[in-house]
Amino acid sequence: MNVITRFSPSPTGYLHIGSVRTALYSWLFARGKNGRFILRIEDTDIIRSNKQHYKQHIIDSMTWLGINWDYGPYYQTNRLNRYYSIIDYMLKNNIAYKCFCTKDRLKVLRQSQLINKIKPKYDGHCRNIKYTSNSSTNYVIRFRNPDNGHVVFNDLIRGEISFSNSEIDDLIILRANNIPTYNFCSVIDDYDMGVTHIIRGEEHINNTPRQINILKALGINLPNYAHLSILLDSNGKKLSKRNKSNNIMYYHNNGILKEALLNYIIKLGWSHGNKEIFNLKEVINLFDLNKVNKTPIKFDISKLLWYNRYYMNNLSIDYIVNNFINYSKFLNLNFDKNIKIKDLLKLTISRCNTMKEIIDKYQYLYSNKINLNLNYLNNLNIKDKLIFLTVFKNFLLNLKSSNNWNVHKIQDILDQISLNKEDKKIFYQMLRFAITNNFASPPLSQIIYVIGKFNIINRIENIIELIKKIV
Repeated sequence: MNVITRFSPSPTGYLHIGSVRTALYSWLFARGKNGRFILRIEDTDIIRSNKQHYKQHIIDSMTWLGINWDYGPYYQTNRLNRYYSIIDYMLKNNIAYKCFCTKDRLKVLRQSQLINKIKPKYDGHCRNIKYTSNSSTNYVIRFRNPDNGHVVFNDLIRGEISFSNSEIDDLIILRANNIPTYNFCSVIDDYDMGVTHIIRGEEHINNTPRQINILKALGINLPNYAHLSILLDSNGKKLSKRNKSNNIMYYHNNGILKEALLNYIIKLGWSHGNKEIFNLKEVINLFDLNKVNKTPIKFDISKLLWYNRYYMNNLSIDYIVNNFINYSKFLNLNFDKNIKIKDLLKLTISRCNTMKEIIDKYQYLYSNKINLNLNYLNNLNIKDKLIFLTVFKNFLLNLKSSNNWNVHKIQDILDQISLNKEDKKIFYQMLRFAITNNFASPPLSQIIYVIGKFNIINRIENIIELIKKIV
């Protein structure tokens, strides 16, 4: 069998973690079987799917993650004539029928069923009504679902699942606004595109018997189905599209590497022994739907950060530099040409979980806009101010006269400062403050080297001028 899978999101919001897991598992399954992977945008919900930026977001997110597709993206709104032709066939062959029930009638029907503790479903009122040319034009078209028997299918993750046809109503396949519905369009698309395996979230399990009955009525062979477990947030509730932290590009925008995100998403319901670290090429050969967990999985941001820290420290430094530069451009940050980006990252990546954290926490390494807290300087006594003013001047002269700019030379200059142990400790504190506006940082010699000779000289000249003003 030539395996074909698909990812078919609705552009009613931003692509989220759960959707990406569905796309990734479908992609891995196809790639592992030397099959094909389709991207299809299910945009027939005209009211909710009319925002082009949601469609573009899906494409941008998939492209960023490297989940490439072989065919598509297809848009259902470009296939309306195909759907209409199938619906006409279904009407002519008594597979579907026009339903003229008003909203008021359907509302009363539902209320009555609820009062009588009957499962709400359409009662088939219009199934056998013969309509005429004078009939109301305000109608929908419903699929004539079988009255008896069961729909039984073997879920590749959950095993055998059965539904009684008596529990399934005659679903609408064409709305009153002449737009086909999801369940119908999806069936026709999967058939036309030759989809052999449908991998999707468990919220679609109830749609599966409806779609199977349409396929059987049209004489179409059934695809294979696999329904993934739901993803839960930290409170044990289903991940919501409306929560911005579930938007996949939220993680890009906050400095998460795609390698970390993909690795973590792969592990959200699938495992291979105790192995934690995977790359995509490796998983293609290992991925198996039989190893996918069918119980709900909790999304753990701390685990994602663990993966990100791992990849920041284990991918090649040149690759990290390139990602950091691109991420900085995304944030509209332009680094001074004197800033040593590679050395900056070597100094900071082991101390941070994300690139955003590097940007936020170590701004003093790349920005000359450091607003010093003058309270610290003002609280020094006059004697200390005069002593440290002289020391700063001598330190500045030594830096300017040095022809070698490396960590060892800088440390030599620091070691040559002529102060007693206690005063030298205070001076180091002042120096650290002068160049970082902090009292804690990586080793002084390393941050001085990374900031660069030109920028360090400017900062020390600035602190000298500040001390002069308050002496």
